[in-house]
Amino acid sequence: MEWTWYILYFLVLICLAGYGFHRLTIIYLYLKHSKDVPQPRKHFEELPIITVQLPVFNEMHVVERLLEKVSQLDYPKDKLHIQLLDDSTDETTEICAREIKKLQDKGFDADYIHRTDRTGFKAGALENGMKYAKGEYLFILDADFVPNPDVLQKTIHYFADEKIGMIQTRWGHLNRNYNMLTRIQAMFLDGHLELEQTARNRSGRFFTFNGTGGMWRKSCIQDAGGWEHDTLTEDMDLSYRAQLKGWRFIFLKEVETPAELPVDMDGFKSQQHRWTKGSIQCCKKCLLNIWRSDYPLNVKLEATAHLTSNFAYLALILLCFLIYPKEEFRPQWELLQNYPWIEHFLNIPIFFFGSVSVALFYLVAQKALRPGQWYKEIFYLPCLLALGIGMSVNNAKAVLEAIFNHQTGFVRTPKYGIDKDKKDKKQASSSRYKAIKSLTPFLELAFAFFFSVVVISNIIDEKWLTAVLLSPFPVGFFYTSLPSLMRMLPSRGKNEADAIVDEGK
Repeated sequence: MEWTWYILYFLVLICLAGYGFHRLTIIYLYLKHSKDVPQPRKHFEELPIITVQLPVFNEMHVVERLLEKVSQLDYPKDKLHIQLLDDSTDETTEICAREIKKLQDKGFDADYIHRTDRTGFKAGALENGMKYAKGEYLFILDADFVPNPDVLQKTIHYFADEKIGMIQTRWGHLNRNYNMLTRIQAMFLDGHLELEQTARNRSGRFFTFNGTGGMWRKSCIQDAGGWEHDTLTEDMDLSYRAQLKGWRFIFLKEVETPAELPVDMDGFKSQQHRWTKGSIQCCKKCLLNIWRSDYPLNVKLEATAHLTSNFAYLALILLCFLIYPKEEFRPQWELLQNYPWIEHFLNIPIFFFGSVSVALFYLVAQKALRPGQWYKEIFYLPCLLALGIGMSVNNAKAVLEAIFNHQTGFVRTPKYGIDKDKKDKKQASSSRYKAIKSLTPFLELAFAFFFSVVVISNIIDEKWLTAVLLSPFPVGFFYTSLPSLMRMLPSRGKNEADAIVDEGK
């Protein structure tokens, strides 16, 4: 079994290194095209009607803020149609009805559409709302977004080119510095939005709508087959279908639309589970059609890397099971004993592509977005790498559910109305909105203890380099498991219930 464990270990590392190499190609494409800022080919002589679609579900903490910001958009009132698409089952419905009435009294063309049947979840709400949309252009905002007043003026004129089907703006982060988790999330998203989206779009690759903070041409959605709800990432699904139909998309990294990040671990896990599972569902649905299309090979390869990237979490879980056997059953081959540098020759490039490339990826994104402060983010890179490892159980579970067609509903990520000017943590701790509990944290905790033993044993054996390289594993699994387990404690649940009662009073 010696050579079996050893070879399997290196095969998994090579797989992870392959996705790391893909990140380096993204950096290359980004640097090559970062200055190719898209410009409207022409401007509308008369501004068209825009329908702002606001899909919400049980968002009592943020819906009022959302509608207030939408009412401040710098766009002619007679050209602005507001749709509040509400599927809520709590007092959010009362808040929505009240705030829409206020907008109507101010002269806004605002409609309140409440569904009692949540068929299709968000995709179903958007498809239903599109039937009543007065505008040919649909600007979509999730409940936790806070649009800047000039966002419509900065995006609408690109649609003067009839081949443009969608414009995506870059997400900003209202509560970036709220806690350690939000800071790391911001780095994750900055890498995706600043580097990946820019590189893909400006190099002629496929890129996708991020679900919010973007504007669609209604006829593009209809031509692509409309919103479908057979995946949990309806935005990615529709994006690929529309581009396969020949529609062009534009990503405007220079236009920012701020949003609220999840402030607790369970909310973050819920969001990541949905995104991961949905991407694999889209992979199963769209990848074959991409390879059947007439797009160039380099475009197809990049789309494949994009759609399959979350399989890396399965590889990471396999690595967790292979690390200890690889150390214990290292083959006593004469070649390795006589020439120990051979193993280092294999390890160094794999480590570079698997780890260093990831760190470089996020540093480049921070340098682009935070020119005078990017170096401060270096201290958070070990935490980012550890969190990525810790999330492997949660996200590998999502990948397996997608592979085996295990159906789950659209689980919303709790939002609490926390922004940069609001540091009160009571809003999050006392809210009744909580992510669904699961058994995943217990498995994460088991991994945490296991890798703690592995690291300690390497320290005892004076294998210092191995101990350092493996240290993110126990840190990451403790970081993802303990906050979730703490919330399951009876005393914690009682305190939350008491806080909700106090809030009601």
